[in-house]
Amino acid sequence: MAIVRVALPVAADQLFDYWSPSGLEIQRGSVLRVRLGRRRLLGIAVDRVEATDIAPERVAPVDEIVTALPPLPADLCELARFVSEYYQQPIGQCFAQLLPPLGSTARARTPLADRYRLTAGGHAALARHADTRSLLRLQSVLSAPEGATTDELRRFGAQAWRTFGVWRKQRLVEPVPEQEGIAPASIVLNVAQKAAVIEATTPMDRFAPSLLQGVTGSGKTEVYFAAVARAIAAGRQALLLVPEINLTPQLEQRIASALPGVSLAVVHSGLSSAARLSRWLAAARGDAQLVVGTRLAVYTPLPRLGLIVVDEEHDVSFKQQDGVRYHARDVAIYRARLRDVPVILGSATPSLESYAHARRRRYRWLKLPQRAITRSVLPSVRLVPNRAADSREGLGAPLRQAIADRVARGEQTLLFINRRGFAPSLLCVACAWKAMCRRCTARLVVHRDAGALRCHHCGYTEGLPAACPACGNQDLLPLGFGTQRLERALAELYPSARVMRVDRDSTRRKGMFATMRRAIAAGEVDILVGTQMLAKGHDFPRLTLVGVLGADNALYSADFRATERLFALLEQVAGRAGRGIMAGEVVVQTDFPDHPLYVALVGHDYDGFAETLLAERERLDLPPFAHLALLSAEAPGREAVTAFLERAVAHARALLAASKLRCEVYSPVPAGLARRAGLERGQVLVQSSERSALHAFLPRWRALLERMRQQRVRWVIDVDPLAFA
Repeated sequence: MAIVRVALPVAADQLFDYWSPSGLEIQRGSVLRVRLGRRRLLGIAVDRVEATDIAPERVAPVDEIVTALPPLPADLCELARFVSEYYQQPIGQCFAQLLPPLGSTARARTPLADRYRLTAGGHAALARHADTRSLLRLQSVLSAPEGATTDELRRFGAQAWRTFGVWRKQRLVEPVPEQEGIAPASIVLNVAQKAAVIEATTPMDRFAPSLLQGVTGSGKTEVYFAAVARAIAAGRQALLLVPEINLTPQLEQRIASALPGVSLAVVHSGLSSAARLSRWLAAARGDAQLVVGTRLAVYTPLPRLGLIVVDEEHDVSFKQQDGVRYHARDVAIYRARLRDVPVILGSATPSLESYAHARRRRYRWLKLPQRAITRSVLPSVRLVPNRAADSREGLGAPLRQAIADRVARGEQTLLFINRRGFAPSLLCVACAWKAMCRRCTARLVVHRDAGALRCHHCGYTEGLPAACPACGNQDLLPLGFGTQRLERALAELYPSARVMRVDRDSTRRKGMFATMRRAIAAGEVDILVGTQMLAKGHDFPRLTLVGVLGADNALYSADFRATERLFALLEQVAGRAGRGIMAGEVVVQTDFPDHPLYVALVGHDYDGFAETLLAERERLDLPPFAHLALLSAEAPGREAVTAFLERAVAHARALLAASKLRCEVYSPVPAGLARRAGLERGQVLVQSSERSALHAFLPRWRALLERMRQQRVRWVIDVDPLAFA
């Protein structure tokens, strides 16, 4: 009997053998329903073999082929294999990421395209078909390369139209892709932008990664659009990845203006299941010319893929931190290699990994050093004391005066503080008690509007205490500043100003962020208080002042990437100022004005700062000059975590001694957040200067870990980790 090897969405790192009943035409990539124990699961046919090692009586049949979804293309199946092997993730879960939601609530109508033609399979299947004259005429017009419009097909009568519907369900016909280009007049480029577009997309049929490094406001988005227009004009599809859902509505509007008539599908986790399924199908059929989405969109099927763009490629949001752990930027690069198409990575502050590749000429290095608007220049950056005696509610005199000047002139101000809530902690001034989360080794954050203390790690919430639970003292002091406290202070300092807070709490309701963004653009807000939600991708021409508070906190971090991320964040938020013709200014409150990071920020000198960081990383043998993997474990008790990690290290060191692979395995340590949601957490770091050595070691070590079967310990390997929390 024919055996089908099926990838199932389970944690076991294996394929499952099923036999194929006669009459089921199962292809590689077919989406199937099968039984695993008492469960009925969706799976993907990965391979067909003649025999299996499993006893025949234990091999179950495939229940059915899911006809609602087309077979997955070969390049996506290969992409899933790559993610499984490179990131050491269960293969079935990697394949499951390729599928859209398909349940009782996800019913997507397949919209009609303008024009259809026979597929290659349709030509073969209908070559032996003999029927009425009208159906022969139907077959004839669909055989032409240009196909026939749906209006033409309806004229053949009801019987022919029903037959066309059957052929469409059987995938014997396909939409004819749009061949019309997009009017170049809709995208106005300067000389530098035009040169970047040509270099990044020539030739269109060859893998060529490009790093587009452009200062904030230099018009990187217009370069993306022009490159997409070239791909669509060549009859291809394009994929544009963005780091956050909040950036997509504004981007949709810009696409509609720059690329009129483009068939667009937006894909992200915030959509309903039915909407995601509908857009997935539109992309898979080739109807969608441009797919825009967050990291999960990297797995969207695109039969005519011609270009991939990754905007803000440095952003940590592209790294999946739970479930199947992968980096969407790197997966996008591998997918472009598989399909032999160009890929553009864009950023004002590239990741050091991409920057190093550009230095070594592994990537084309395209630069936009000036802002696109002729009269617009980068904002000036002023460093002012953070703990001045004349500070009021955390705002020093220079920043208060700068805000007052903007309010008087009718210009907008953005105050950036990357801490939501009223205050980061609550302190008893009598006994030094601090409000701590009962489930995490973290302080509870004061949310005064809600009258609550909340943990921003696990979500635990309790009411604000009227007195200290340790000593009964009623004098409880909120320590530090969050967005809510700053919002209240600004309302008191500038009673005539219209103040708006933009953070995860204020935008929790659906559509709220879009409403806020429209109010800002319409000039209905004078002072914005925001977290990093406002730091990137937004263009407000009347915003001329950016104030930064609390940036020094990142300088105390033990994470070696902290300064790289801080510079990127500050340069991004600084770039919101002066994007129109009015000059912009950035005021940063800091205790360390001589720190190399702030010196580079004043000069907007990312290249100089990156070179300094690269030299430091090379001396310390850290990425991008070394490669890392992190084994993380968690359990209800600390002893179980420690025992598991110590055994894991012993296995690793014995394996390395026997294999002579050049990797270093460090001793177990608690995670940065040692307890989260009631679970004790620990980790082991593996480091190697040779990527090949690391990837030869990891699968062998993982096989040993899977055989350990430590009770109540959950563990995961994170390859190329970005966080050590």
